[in-house]
Amino acid sequence: MPKNWKTYKLEKVATLQRGFDLPSRKRVQGKYPIIAASGFTAWHNEYKVKGPGVTTGRSGTLGKVFYEANDYWPLNTSLWVKNFNGNYPRYIYYFLKTLNFNEFNSGTSVPTLNRNDVHSLDVNVPPLPEQKAIASILSTIDDKIENNLAMNKTLEDMAMALYKHWFIDFGQELENTLADYVNLNPRLSIKKGELASYVNMKALPTEGMSVSEVDKVVVKGGAKFQNGDTLLARITPCLENGKTAFVDFLDENEIGFGSTEFLVLRAKEGISKYWVYCLSRDTNLVNHAVSCMIGTSGRQRVQNNPFLQYELPEINKETMVSFEKKVEPWFKKVKANTNENQTLTKLRDSLLPKLISGEVRLKEFEEEITDAL
Repeated sequence: MPKNWKTYKLEKVATLQRGFDLPSRKRVQGKYPIIAASGFTAWHNEYKVKGPGVTTGRSGTLGKVFYEANDYWPLNTSLWVKNFNGNYPRYIYYFLKTLNFNEFNSGTSVPTLNRNDVHSLDVNVPPLPEQKAIASILSTIDDKIENNLAMNKTLEDMAMALYKHWFIDFGQELENTLADYVNLNPRLSIKKGELASYVNMKALPTEGMSVSEVDKVVVKGGAKFQNGDTLLARITPCLENGKTAFVDFLDENEIGFGSTEFLVLRAKEGISKYWVYCLSRDTNLVNHAVSCMIGTSGRQRVQNNPFLQYELPEINKETMVSFEKKVEPWFKKVKANTNENQTLTKLRDSLLPKLISGEVRLKEFEEEITDAL
């Protein structure tokens, strides 16, 4: 431990308190966030705690920590920091993120955290100026990640708005079907036993185009895809929840694979791959896919042939080319932002435990941090 750091019981650093009851029937739409064990859950017209504040899960979900800059209502499933004891709230947020709250699970069927057990922990804390410096650099990284995510959302919203304006809003006569524009589950092969890029269902986003994680695993089977393809969940409730992604994370000519519950959509010649992705986010297509499901309750899947009968208008080739040229820079910028966020996330996750524990000091990482930002 660094010489100027001190050891306290956690209770003397961040005093935790059980959140407040607020049944759904008593909630009134307002401007104050309700924070549950798993994070933001709804809005209310009253607050219980003035911001900035820090919460973590008490019941149901353990281990997640949340920072709220403004006034908020911590729900009874959460614990909130009642007293920061002179410490910097943003630093306490990062500090609590390094603790393994699951070690203190006292529940049987439902995970439960007893604050008294956590309060007894011995923890090492730096002086306030160093707390602020550590929190500043970590929050700068987080802010950059959030800005990139916000930019990505704006760019994807722009692409969807253009897609709807050029291809949906004019109510053209429906003369064609999805099968005229898309190859479904194109034939690709990877030798079993080889290592290949793998995407599971969990990695498919419900919003946005970028997958959250790509692993290298031994090929055993599953949906095959390449850059430019769109992945669409074919099973309930993943389809209804919006699990969809654009494949842009593979090397040139590389073949990846994923869950057997993916539909792989590939643009036919003369059709924009970006148009296919936007089409897959179109609620009309998703509703059609849901109507094509069969199977037992909870395990229903989209049937390929009925799905391909989705009706579409004849598309002007010049309009399609113009759409491709217009949105391609937006998709590429989303990809660049996503790559940058992956780098920033690795840097933050590497720095966090080392800075909070005092294993390393900020000046040892200044050059690396400056280069990343």
